[in-house]
Amino acid sequence: MNSPRPRGAGSRLRRWLTPGIGIKRWLGLVFVGEFCLALAGAFLLRQFYRDVDVSGPGQAVVSGLTLQFLPYWLRGLLLAAAGLALFLYGSWRGVSVLMEPFLPVSPDQPLVEVIYQKRFLARGPRVVAIGGGTGLSTLLRGLKEYTSNITAVVTVADDGGSSGRLRTELGIPAVGDIRNCIVALADSEPLMGELLQYRFPGDGSASLGGHTIGNLLLAAMTSVQGDDFEEGVRQMNRVLAVRGQVVPATATPLVLHARLVDGREVSGQSVITRTAGIDRVWLAPADVAAGEDARRAVEEADLIVIGPGSLYTSIMPTLLLPEIAAAIRLSAARRLYVCNVATQTGETEGYDLSDHLRAVEAHTGPGLIDFVLANNRFDARRPGDYSASPVKLSWPPGYKAAGVPRLVLEDVVDRDNAHHHDPARLAAAVMRIYERAGRSRRRAHASRSA
Repeated sequence: MNSPRPRGAGSRLRRWLTPGIGIKRWLGLVFVGEFCLALAGAFLLRQFYRDVDVSGPGQAVVSGLTLQFLPYWLRGLLLAAAGLALFLYGSWRGVSVLMEPFLPVSPDQPLVEVIYQKRFLARGPRVVAIGGGTGLSTLLRGLKEYTSNITAVVTVADDGGSSGRLRTELGIPAVGDIRNCIVALADSEPLMGELLQYRFPGDGSASLGGHTIGNLLLAAMTSVQGDDFEEGVRQMNRVLAVRGQVVPATATPLVLHARLVDGREVSGQSVITRTAGIDRVWLAPADVAAGEDARRAVEEADLIVIGPGSLYTSIMPTLLLPEIAAAIRLSAARRLYVCNVATQTGETEGYDLSDHLRAVEAHTGPGLIDFVLANNRFDARRPGDYSASPVKLSWPPGYKAAGVPRLVLEDVVDRDNAHHHDPARLAAAVMRIYERAGRSRRRAHASRSA
């Protein structure tokens, strides 16, 4: 499955003819109708020549209008070319004028792109992406070019910055990661994305200092919906024309706790993310209910993608919700873990691929993951403030012998920033894994049926 954005008039014409758009069948029907009308006109004209005697000055006029001074084949060719050109141009302009008032899209976005998104992408697989932070929003930017059936299940354990202040003052779950994912999936104009991400200057000493517009809007929408956080997020999805949906993992504010290898305990996402030597993390309250939308999306998914994102502070808080973990384990979907391309100063210092996977299984139990996707390109540019290191590719022998989970190595790093995935490469790799898994599943089903 591949869906590069077309460029130029020729590419746009090919996109109109893409299977699944639903336009060719109706164009064909219109052509048949036009042909019938043209044939009827030809019959009438032929009968006119037989029954009506045109002589005198009128004969020259009729001869000119009916192109009798040209051979029959040339008359037909000229009329067919003119008719086709007028028909195509008129149809294109007419449909554009009729559809334009109903399409909440950028003026620069071609009509065919809108129809392609609504029709073709709506048939894509149901993908659930679990995580938070920069990693999840990067994945979503790439995935939305393949399917519009995306659900981002986002952590709400953040307690720092603007999210932490709103959480303390209003008692709502953290909204920062939800805002980033909504911006990543929104079909609104780029200016709207910049507006949602705008952060008021200041360090928090002033009433608006440090807050982002998007966080404030999510808090306001929650209040408008009667302090129903899940409904507030649903309405933000609708208002910003999100391609898919962004849902909170739970509607309850969470506190993340961690035990270190030396026995000490620390609390709070903002503290844990800067802490090295983590042994185990857990949530308070421990028995919190998962969000209804999140649980349902996991149960109905075709593909579940865990990560990328901060291992202990973005991914674990969602996996530690009992209902989410149980739904993932019982799901018929393929379950893919996307390992980070680089370690993080603090929580994953010195971690290799095996360490990431062992941490996930230590908190969720074995057998939760079918595939592991890891980066195998290590020459990406490292920014000046780069204090991490690429995640080394070590694979436990026991895992290799068992064959589950299956390791997939791909070039998915951003060439300009070794700390991040490239959205297009990552999404393409994820979809290739999904397609291969689907083919193997079909072959297994066929062999069982035989």
